[in-house]
Amino acid sequence: MPLMPTLAIRRALPADAAHIALLYAELVNNPAIAVLPERIEQISQDPNTALFVCENQGVVCGTALVSLCADVMFKSQPFAVVENVVVAASARGQGLGTLLLRHVEEFCLASDCSKMMLLSAIEREHAHRFFKRAGFTGSTKRGFVKYRRNFVPAS
Repeated sequence: MPLMPTLAIRRALPADAAHIALLYAELVNNPAIAVLPERIEQISQDPNTALFVCENQGVVCGTALVSLCADVMFKSQPFAVVENVVVAASARGQGLGTLLLRHVEEFCLASDCSKMMLLSAIEREHAHRFFKRAGFTGSTKRGFVKYRRNFVPAS
């Protein structure tokens, strides 16, 4: 009888740093990617941030970061920003991303979030279809990004 795959969604551990870095390298081509175990440890202590990983048969094959942002619009409800959602190319199409985003959504529900927001690179049409299937709407708002290299220092 074949072994059934073992799936687990859990908070990232410092020992996951190398696996997460490999996943990020699949997401973006940037030689500056540096996932530090001590930063994962710091995030694990932050009640407003969660770094989740998806394990399949003990191998980290997906990750997502969610941060709660304090807001004043709806009393004390925060909103959430979801970032760096990636499933290894070799593991896509198996429902792992869906499970990962459901876990993120459970975290947001438990935190009484008013909404979850994420950005996706304009050319990632396959990812856009995935996010729409997961319940995100890409037609009601427009995202803008200003990268650090374009920040203007105070005079």
